[in-house]
Amino acid sequence: MHLKLRHTTRYTYDTPVRSVIQVLRVTPRGHGTQHILNWHIDTDHDATLKRSEDSFGNIVHTFWAEGPMDELVITVEGEAITEDASGVLSGTAERLPLGLFLRETGLTTPDAAIRDFARKAAGEQNTLDSLHALMDALSEHMTFEKKVTDPATTSKEAFEKAHGVCQDYAHVFIAAARSLEIPARYVGGYMYQPGEQTIHEAGHGWAEAFVSGLGWVGFDAANNMCPNDAYIRVACGLDYLDAGPVRGVRSGVAEETLDVEVELTDMGADKA
Repeated sequence: MHLKLRHTTRYTYDTPVRSVIQVLRVTPRGHGTQHILNWHIDTDHDATLKRSEDSFGNIVHTFWAEGPMDELVITVEGEAITEDASGVLSGTAERLPLGLFLRETGLTTPDAAIRDFARKAAGEQNTLDSLHALMDALSEHMTFEKKVTDPATTSKEAFEKAHGVCQDYAHVFIAAARSLEIPARYVGGYMYQPGEQTIHEAGHGWAEAFVSGLGWVGFDAANNMCPNDAYIRVACGLDYLDAGPVRGVRSGVAEETLDVEVELTDMGADKA
């Protein structure tokens, strides 16, 4: 699939701020089924932009801009060619030992309810079948609903509510998989969804788990499917905090309003 992205993040401040520092994980790497044609980041203020990589192999851009400013707009645009491999990854930058991805975090610590849920869903099956069964069970247990959780919601809280967004599904899946001693991690990126609504309020998040003999395999419990060629994989980590698209600080006392628009287009749809 030939996918074209435009991702706009707009900050509005009720009082001009003196400066802003942002850390961006919005640039994907190419891998076996994902080929990046072009990708760039723009801001509406003069800014110093520095590229680096973190320990997970994610491409990171750090920028700082001087004010005063009452608005800041960050625009990410790019194109990628993607292929469907039923969620199985190849050619990704793997720099950390598998054992690290068994580590619990504040957002992915399983409680007794999640451990019991994972054990019952997995049964006595092999690892791959257990993970598919876990995804199916979680998709049935939870209902997708906005505004009932936030980025600080833990896997325990989301599981108790049985409602949430893609981030919550991923955190519960990760916590459950790790409770079964299966390495798992969070992935941030984008998902193309054909239909009348072409602009969305956020990117997408899902999980990956390690299966011996296959490697890392993606599981999107919010949609009850393994990622295919409709997905652009951008960043990974132990949880959302390691892979979220934008984090930052500002200098100055101000109330902040955040607006996000994500538009992902299938460039091959018109040719079909």
